[in-house]
Amino acid sequence: MGWPTHDVTNQFDELQDYNLYATDHALQEAVTRHGGASAHGRLGDYGALMGTADSYAKADLANRFLPELKTFDARGRRVDQVNFHPAWHELLARYRQAGLISSPFRDNAPGRWAAWAAGFYMHAQIEAGTLCPSTMTLGAIPLLQREPALWAQVGDKLFSDGYDPRDLPVAQKTAIYIGMGMTEKQGGSDVRANQTTATPVGAGGRGGEYLLRGHKWFFSAPMCDAHLVVARTPEDGLACFFVPRWRPDGSKNAIHIQRLKNKVGNKSNSSSEVEFHDAWGVLMGEAGRGIPTIIEMATYTRLTCVLGSAAMMRQALVQGIAYARQRKAFGYTLAQQPLMRAVLSDMALESEAALVLGMHLAEAYEHDTPEAQAWHRLMTPAAKFWVCKRAVELTGEAMEVFGGNGYVEDGIMGRLFREAPVNSIWEGSGNVMCLDVMRGIGRQPAHAEVLLADLMRRAGDDRTLTQEALALSQMLQRKPEELEGIGRQFTTRLCVLAQACLLRQYAPEHVAQAFVATRFSGHWGAVTGLVDPSALDVDRLLERALPR
Repeated sequence: MGWPTHDVTNQFDELQDYNLYATDHALQEAVTRHGGASAHGRLGDYGALMGTADSYAKADLANRFLPELKTFDARGRRVDQVNFHPAWHELLARYRQAGLISSPFRDNAPGRWAAWAAGFYMHAQIEAGTLCPSTMTLGAIPLLQREPALWAQVGDKLFSDGYDPRDLPVAQKTAIYIGMGMTEKQGGSDVRANQTTATPVGAGGRGGEYLLRGHKWFFSAPMCDAHLVVARTPEDGLACFFVPRWRPDGSKNAIHIQRLKNKVGNKSNSSSEVEFHDAWGVLMGEAGRGIPTIIEMATYTRLTCVLGSAAMMRQALVQGIAYARQRKAFGYTLAQQPLMRAVLSDMALESEAALVLGMHLAEAYEHDTPEAQAWHRLMTPAAKFWVCKRAVELTGEAMEVFGGNGYVEDGIMGRLFREAPVNSIWEGSGNVMCLDVMRGIGRQPAHAEVLLADLMRRAGDDRTLTQEALALSQMLQRKPEELEGIGRQFTTRLCVLAQACLLRQYAPEHVAQAFVATRFSGHWGAVTGLVDPSALDVDRLLERALPR
């Protein structure tokens, strides 16, 4: 006879084996709204695939068995290889085979950015590390398309939906990945402090050959087939270079991996420190324009930070609701307890607001109107600041829904919490994003005027929102030397206003009204759950977030 304490009751596993797309009404509505309705079928298929228990298991394996650096082979030859668990390759291949690496750039079909964003959003809910090389590859495509000689060599390999993990020269591969090398020890976000040099081989110039010497303190995904690298030329200053893992003659390029970073999260993905020992590269763009060139790539990766953080919030919310509907305390399920209802409804509002902002921003990349340009330039860094910050808060709050079970490594909650901060830091920390917003306004005031006018139009006759838009306009009248100091305040208020206006225009009335009523209250924001659930339609909010 077994011990009665070994009978497990009132314990529930994380939600698995569900369709991430079919259960997300807000996501389906956004895809339709932004022109991607023709993708519903394949997005539903991908949502079903990523929601399986097998996908969760593969994500766990890829993050439990970490990348391993092999610097030399058995005879002392330099190989600089990073080896991964098979689950990493399976998840990386799955994303690529779904057409998500390059689909926004392969055709001009309306809604392509919405369809891509939805696929990215679902994948990021389950495993985020595999999206690092995928994201950088996406961002590199438009830069490489402007280099005819390079594009002729790599274009079909970037557009390929096949997965080729072989460590071979680019010419021998069917599909490739592109990484990035920008940060150095002494500079961090101050790329102008970079010391890596690039010496021309021959005449040099755009498309010319150079030898790079120096280091990168963060070299993302070192097993990518090539990296875009910022280095300093003798005469023209910083420039951007295409630096392949293998030289054109088939020899290994002189990129020495010093070590892999021991990161807080993002464990499945390898981040490294490297040295260039006269590594071979090709100049992209104009000499002296290296920072604007690579920042264009970073703009796309900043967009993915927004969507990735929104995805973590979504997964945290879904898991929290599913668990709270089953777990009982004091005779009722957690989802019936008033204080838990306040927390869950606040999380539901925050999650949908992050999604509506991220999807609207993604569509801006599809157009070239003044409104799209303003959203692209100002809201990309603004949303990266705000949504990524909120993901850190909400993933931590979701762990508390599970209590002690949320703080162990046997489920997804701990990984979400450790993963969330990377999006706030990668591609520019919070202060850098806010400074980018304020400097963007300073250099092109018309963008701010267009953006605020667009938000005023979406606010309609809502007095709370129109007053907030006017208040933001007034903030911009302050002295230039004062604007930098209020960067976080302005950026936060801009994002919350944008979310409120978009929800007012597109979300069900009970969602939009609840968001406006809570977000513009003086008590909201210090922690999750500072709302009055009796004033909200909690049941409808939770049912929309995760249908039973």
